[in-house]
Amino acid sequence: MKFYNREQELELLLQTRDVAFNNHSQMTALTGRRRIGKTKLILKSCEKTPTVYLFVRRSNEATLCSQFAETVSHSLNTYVSSEVTSFVSLFESLMTIGKNLSFNLVIDEFQEFFYINPSIYSGIQDIWDRYKDTTHVNWIASGSVYTLMHKIFMDYKEPLYGRCDSIIKLKPFTTTVLKQILSDYHPNYTNDDLLALYTLTGGVPKYIELLLDKGCFTMKKMIDSVIQENSIFLEEGNVLLIQEFGKKYGNYYAILSAIASGNNTASGISEFIGNASVGGLLQRLEEDYEVIAKKRPILAKEGTQNVRYEITDNFLRFWFRYIVKHQDFVQAGLFTKLAEIVKADYPTYSGSTLERYFREQLREKQIYKNIGSWWETSKGKNVDQNEIDIIAISAESSKVFIAEVKRQRKNFKPELFQQKIETVRTRLFFKYEIETACLTLEDM
Repeated sequence: MKFYNREQELELLLQTRDVAFNNHSQMTALTGRRRIGKTKLILKSCEKTPTVYLFVRRSNEATLCSQFAETVSHSLNTYVSSEVTSFVSLFESLMTIGKNLSFNLVIDEFQEFFYINPSIYSGIQDIWDRYKDTTHVNWIASGSVYTLMHKIFMDYKEPLYGRCDSIIKLKPFTTTVLKQILSDYHPNYTNDDLLALYTLTGGVPKYIELLLDKGCFTMKKMIDSVIQENSIFLEEGNVLLIQEFGKKYGNYYAILSAIASGNNTASGISEFIGNASVGGLLQRLEEDYEVIAKKRPILAKEGTQNVRYEITDNFLRFWFRYIVKHQDFVQAGLFTKLAEIVKADYPTYSGSTLERYFREQLREKQIYKNIGSWWETSKGKNVDQNEIDIIAISAESSKVFIAEVKRQRKNFKPELFQQKIETVRTRLFFKYEIETACLTLEDM
């Protein structure tokens, strides 16, 4: 797949490179979930300039350093002894080279040093502080384990805190870019094809590439590709999360399975996993791992108990709802039957994803200061009523956009929607000019 989007991130990386090459060394931390395109972006920013690319895998430090020394010697056409056993020593050699040569230094999966030898970080800090003002190294540290990368660079107790000149968190492609990519591969695509691609990939570049390169342009072909023997998607959730969660991943998996199954309140989640206490785990999933988000009715006070949780990543949402839930089908090799289950449920499941799509589309317009949904719970009952799918409050005027989302317009009930509008007008927006719409597949 060709290089798409990332104009802002690429421009920042190029500006940083120019400062490093022409003034003094720069440090950039680049984070983002697995498969998001970090390495591709970094290498794009390093094109046609001297570059050392080091990939940190969990191994013996001396063995890694010996391999790294050979890479450095070859990449910079210089000599670095392969007998070096300490990464800190190798890093000092690289910074020394940077006194006379401008080059990019890319250290991928930088957080893995935490498992190899955590003291490496304090050693790097010492060398960086001593050399950065007299050298020309454009150092980019990249990593997929968000919690560790955040700890390394943004925890004030850690050695590299405050050293970064730039911190970039790479996000999935926008809906606009997703449409552009699908159009390039399949100009005659339907909006249902687009929704299926968004539902399964959430805009993650590698997932998009894996599906479209195989000619999977429709919902059925995409699902068949995801759910087949030896598909990388079957284990992808485990690869993404176990490294983040560690040995106690079981509790987190249970919570995410509950949310994916529709049990999205604290009480519903607790009941789903056996009436266990979930408050602390939910907080960590939201604040530390950023895997879930807390949703309140729009304009609700921070302390309201009327809270729902959602999985923020579209692929993980799909993976927990179908792959984890039906792991017995996967283990038995019943991939065709599992694909049939997913396809049968897809019209219902994709309806909620369509809401997410339109909320994201509204955010991309950058004209609304608050975008969410609204509902109220009946007194004495845990029953939601008067629910409105999308409410977007203008950033520049007293206007609000309120929408109902349906896959097909024939399922829209104007009278019921108008009743909800009047309720929310009375509760929240009696001073606002209200614009309303029914958003369907046709509006994507």
